[in-house]
Amino acid sequence: MKEVTRREYYLFSPWLRIFHWIMVACIVTLFATGLMITSPWIIFSFEPTTSGMTVDNIRNIHFLAAYIFCAAFVLRIYGFITNPGDRLFPHVWKGYFYENTVDVALHYMFLKKEHASYLRNPLARCSYAFLYVLVFVEVLTGFGMYYMTNPSGIGGALFGWVITILGGEYMAHLVHHYVAWAIILFAIGHLYMVIRAEFMEGESEVSSMFSGSKILAHEPRDAGHLDGTLD
Repeated sequence: MKEVTRREYYLFSPWLRIFHWIMVACIVTLFATGLMITSPWIIFSFEPTTSGMTVDNIRNIHFLAAYIFCAAFVLRIYGFITNPGDRLFPHVWKGYFYENTVDVALHYMFLKKEHASYLRNPLARCSYAFLYVLVFVEVLTGFGMYYMTNPSGIGGALFGWVITILGGEYMAHLVHHYVAWAIILFAIGHLYMVIRAEFMEGESEVSSMFSGSKILAHEPRDAGHLDGTLD
């Protein structure tokens, strides 16, 4: 039996991990309540007027989850500032980033038997950046529609332009709806890839979001990011 030596790399701060699980809970809640708002239905009551699942209550849950999600992003920003492992975006301005991304992509396309070891999978980092773009669109369109009830207030002043640019509330609703589906499809793909990396490649993708550490058998190419030896 061959002995394998593994090394632990502390990567993700508690702030990022807390934000991650808040984000998971909020996205599930927002998607479920969003579907209910799109196609209203009432359950758990013989008297619709007293039901705990009326559209008004569902909307309130949806809005609360949206506010919690946006507030929780402060934890993500704080972790990015205080911990080198909590990177927000990939270093697309560095030449080695593209070399590493191609390395991983060729493996996923079955053109290479394996890819080099990374603390942060560069292809995954690109997908996370894309997720932030989708979330940003959801925040803009969501709050744009929310503040239509008071367009003269501060919320209307901050987000009213979104409705104007999109040509009306109906178009904003469509964008909001289809981007939500894109986020769910991303989440399904993300879940598959992290489980695959955890059990097939031994990259501690799932466990690291609980412990904060990755335990790897090979020296990762990007280990220098944690001690500052690699920009």
